[in-house]
Amino acid sequence: MTSVATFNVNSVKARLAFVQHWLEARQPDVACLQELKLEEENFPFDVFEAAGYHAYVHGQPRWNGVAVLSKTPGEVVQKGLPGAEDQGARLITVRVGELDVTSVYVPNGKTVEHEDYGHKLTFLERLVDYVGERTKSDGQVIVGGDYNICHRDRDSHAPERLAGHIFHTKAERDAIDGLLAHGLHDLYREKEPEGPMFSWWDYRAGAFHKNHGLRIDLLLADDAVLARTKGVLIDRDYRKKKEGETPSDHAPVTAELDG
Repeated sequence: MTSVATFNVNSVKARLAFVQHWLEARQPDVACLQELKLEEENFPFDVFEAAGYHAYVHGQPRWNGVAVLSKTPGEVVQKGLPGAEDQGARLITVRVGELDVTSVYVPNGKTVEHEDYGHKLTFLERLVDYVGERTKSDGQVIVGGDYNICHRDRDSHAPERLAGHIFHTKAERDAIDGLLAHGLHDLYREKEPEGPMFSWWDYRAGAFHKNHGLRIDLLLADDAVLARTKGVLIDRDYRKKKEGETPSDHAPVTAELDG
């Protein structure tokens, strides 16, 4: 079996011990990380090497930052989303064996009235174009990341109240549809088609314990990967403290593949 995960770690520096704990416990073969919040030269490559991982990083001071970790050596294909470089370090693609793995961190957008919302939609347009090109490669395509979008109502704890608000707009959802139109599949929904299950919970107001969350962290993949997928887990246990270490506000999402 091969396991592939995506995890918005909400700062590698602040959450390093927590991420180490997760890697040791879950042992993903490939992991897409987002929101590193540090530049490449300050990334703790030695820590991840000691944990058994090659790390491929596109970093940025204080903001953004993405990485792909792999137990086997890979080759960087792309750093930065073509046509959206001004949005910061939000995409990296690494070829790991037969897998063509992209880690992406879609802009938040803030509110639909904010100028960042327009930047988010532009980023998503470029991402749809880029993914269309990746699906023409000979690799098995996986695009894992924090999409900052609830694709369907069942991916939000309050879809009626939040309808038309950020993460819930038709334009954002159409962008996910555009990615799927290139032959990708939402692996979690392929295996768990019904019911609410979330990957992000606000730190405030007891949102996690009330399960007031959003499913915004996705593993999208092509037909070949879907055919290999045996199960997908949103790892809610790693949204909880571990040995006193504060978790990210996101939970990891992991797919188990044959082979």
